[in-house]
Amino acid sequence: MAEGEALVLYHFEACSFCNVVRSAAESLGVELELRDIRQNQDYARELAEAMGRMTVPVLRIPGSEGDVEWLPESADIIEYLKQRVR
Repeated sequence: MAEGEALVLYHFEACSFCNVVRSAAESLGVELELRDIRQNQDYARELAEAMGRMTVPVLRIPGSEGDVEWLPESADIIEYLKQRVR
């Protein structure tokens, strides 16, 4: 991961799947930058451009070469976070 680049979770507060991911990250001690797509239209636009849809949660994972991976689906995000802390 590039220096200073954080994992970013695109979410919104009332989303139950997002709540599960946020809770898992907190339990695992993984810090996430939270981007609420209902509170900030810029975040909604970023997500739509990257994914072609507005479904959350989606984890934005910065790569070491400046590339970015977008990971949807709460179960997949939680599994990724578990792998990071091992």
